[in-house]
Amino acid sequence: MPDRCEVLPGDSVVARRGGGLLWVDAPGSPALVAALHACLGVAGPGAERVLAAVAGQVSRLSDGPASFALVLADTAAGSGSGVALWSGKGQPAVDGVPVSGSSVDGCTLASGFALGQTLYVGPGQPAASMPPGVAFDLTEGTVPGAGALLQLAVAGPSGVVVPPATALPPAESFTAGSDAGFGSSSRGPVSQPMGQVGESTAFWRPESTAAPVLRFDDGMVVNVDEDLVLGRRPDGHELVTSGNARPVPIADTQNVLSSAHAAIQRTGREVSLTDLGSLNGTHVAGPEATEWTQLEPGVSHPLADGDRLLLGWTVITFEQPAE
Repeated sequence: MPDRCEVLPGDSVVARRGGGLLWVDAPGSPALVAALHACLGVAGPGAERVLAAVAGQVSRLSDGPASFALVLADTAAGSGSGVALWSGKGQPAVDGVPVSGSSVDGCTLASGFALGQTLYVGPGQPAASMPPGVAFDLTEGTVPGAGALLQLAVAGPSGVVVPPATALPPAESFTAGSDAGFGSSSRGPVSQPMGQVGESTAFWRPESTAAPVLRFDDGMVVNVDEDLVLGRRPDGHELVTSGNARPVPIADTQNVLSSAHAAIQRTGREVSLTDLGSLNGTHVAGPEATEWTQLEPGVSHPLADGDRLLLGWTVITFEQPAE
């Protein structure tokens, strides 16, 4: 199974679910993004037919230039093969070598190619190694990105039984199954390997912790263990560049989010929300409220367990664990 997915920072969209990996740059074409995103859950012998059908709808669903690269990896029974569809500037590659395919309704379709050790989706041929500034180690979900490189785990020798890793008791796994509101989220039990370590990332599998969390409407969960800046490209905000906050990019196919939209600030158990002068405003509502309240820019608003945040079209629920 895929082991690690590195996402390059950028304004396009990268999504990963199950064995599917997608990069798409189609501003103003949410219907196309939704159709491609829905393909991420497709597997089995019918995957090629599904992608061929999607290729026939690309021109109708896109409103302007659209580029994308979509790969569905089949690792069942160790087959290690893939099916891919791409168009425009998009190009999948295996071990740095672009995948070749056949023209289908203005797109390119390939099937049955070997996966190798690395799988890339994005514009053009990837560099030999990812440049500095990798934004995410993406487990599952939808994030902004200029491309993605998936490191595939090396399969064990045939006939050798690999013992399961020692694991903690089952915990909830959170996966994002939508793109800026498309699709639905899913939850299921997982086992978390002991001693697992890695770089800091916005994606995590919750364990026992006293830290509050932000639960996005697409299933993404962000740990509020430090101050955060949320937005389309929050990495350039002064709170982030000064080292006082961690950036949390949000996929925004509708272009309704500001680059640095809002800040989450924590002092002990107290957490507050501040609008950073966003174009479309930041709104908040209590658990039982039926109307949104727009925040005044620059004025901190204390958050309570169950409060809902509205940034553009993204709905986020704040959860404060009991003491």
